[in-house]
Amino acid sequence: MKKAAFIGLIGLSPLVWAQDELTLGQAVSLALENDPWLDGSRYRERALTAQSIAAASLPDPIVSIGFENLPADGFNFRQEPMTQFRVGVSQVFPRSETRDLKRRQLSEEGAQQPLMRQDRLAGVRVAVSRLWLEAYRNRWARELIEEDRALFEYLVDVAESSYTSAVGETRRQDLVRAQLELTRLEDRLTELQQQQEVNLAGLHEWLPGTDMNDIELSDSLPMLTLGQSLAVGQNHTERLVQLLLAHPRIRSIDQKIVAEGTGIRLAEQKYKPQWSVNASYGYREDDPMGVYRSDFVSFGVSFDLPMFTTNRQDKEVQAAQATEAAARTEKTLELRSMLAGLEAALARLERLSQRESLYEERLLQEISDQAEASLTAYTNEAGDFAEVVRARIAELNTNIDFLNIQIDRLQTIAELNYYLVSVEEDSTRSVSP
Repeated sequence: MKKAAFIGLIGLSPLVWAQDELTLGQAVSLALENDPWLDGSRYRERALTAQSIAAASLPDPIVSIGFENLPADGFNFRQEPMTQFRVGVSQVFPRSETRDLKRRQLSEEGAQQPLMRQDRLAGVRVAVSRLWLEAYRNRWARELIEEDRALFEYLVDVAESSYTSAVGETRRQDLVRAQLELTRLEDRLTELQQQQEVNLAGLHEWLPGTDMNDIELSDSLPMLTLGQSLAVGQNHTERLVQLLLAHPRIRSIDQKIVAEGTGIRLAEQKYKPQWSVNASYGYREDDPMGVYRSDFVSFGVSFDLPMFTTNRQDKEVQAAQATEAAARTEKTLELRSMLAGLEAALARLERLSQRESLYEERLLQEISDQAEASLTAYTNEAGDFAEVVRARIAELNTNIDFLNIQIDRLQTIAELNYYLVSVEEDSTRSVSP
């Protein structure tokens, strides 16, 4: 009788979720569609493009208008022969290739933005996938515990009925043990609920306008696969480095290095003179006797002469060179960090896959057989109540461990796919629900 009741409780099916379901693919798509950072990047690219066009243009000419050599004793325009109304114009020509180099540098900085957007897209996929999978982990761990809570509630009832019909320390221990495990399950449920709410709140950051209280995660795990094969063999590290060199984040740093290299050439232009040409026309009135006075026309050229370069031009070039060297260092550090992360994720995926196979092929069945055996022994009055409790707890923990392995493996695949993104790829990798 007790055995039949146990088996009936073990067969409880998961709850049916009637609310709208949010798959991982939908969550990622919504996040990518509603990421304001991408819009900001496009605006920055437009700004740099516009600035590059402006930088290639000559400075505006300077027009000067004024009276010259007016006599101070009466301000009579006709009194003195040198008094004139003068109109002039001057034009500055920036140093050598300054305009072209500045245009090129801004254009190269703007070329970083598409690469940074690709890196952002890949990063958002990882972040949203991690949060979605964490929320999925919390939900289904709660489902597993909810099923076992019904079993432990039944165990409490059995222990209470046994305790009232038989006097003895053993029966009292059975009751206390069953109640203790039930309380522990309640605590685990509360903790998982807290974690799920935190993860759903994190998802809400990426899904603005979506009421997370009204949306439930889909029942099925998504199918995530590696973007490309990464078999371990000779020159494995070198191959990983080559893959990472095509990553948008590394390519964006490469583009930054190119722009900083142009900045060095731009700083070197400071050693060359900056030229300016000017022309003016001076109008003179006839003298008081009516004698004609010729107007004046003036032409001129001016330029600066970079002579004291030690504390100015030299330092500006040194600063530009140091900035480029810093960008190269940034690339080295980023490449090292990404390589370490990629290798760690590969090792983690291999071990998680091994553990997943072990659980599927042996451990889940063995732990289920153990729980069934302890239950059979107890129902035949040949087993210990505490052993039944321990077996049920072990089975629950094993099922939760298997769930954790599956989630960790999918999160690792999502992380690996981030590292395997290259600038040649389509920016929208599909995710199956």
